[in-house]
Amino acid sequence: MLELISRIFGKETSSKDIARERLRLVLVHDRSTVSPEVINLLRDDLIQVIQKYMDIDLEGLLVNIEGEDNSVALIANIPIKGLKRASAI
Repeated sequence: MLELISRIFGKETSSKDIARERLRLVLVHDRSTVSPEVINLLRDDLIQVIQKYMDIDLEGLLVNIEGEDNSVALIANIPIKGLKRASAI
């Protein structure tokens, strides 16, 4: 997410900022009630569905649970390489 914001505003992201964001995501994940197994299942299902319609970069794909106060959000960062043709669907 930090990378997307940096691209939009043209600001370079330092490795310190990236490390901080990753640590924040790990801490939020640890505090959430969703197990890593469930997140992996969600990730696999998302990949399966999205690959029907798009070519995606699996190495850049990130799926996380973020929580704030009493709310929790599923955050998916899925780099898209391209769209598949309608005839292939």
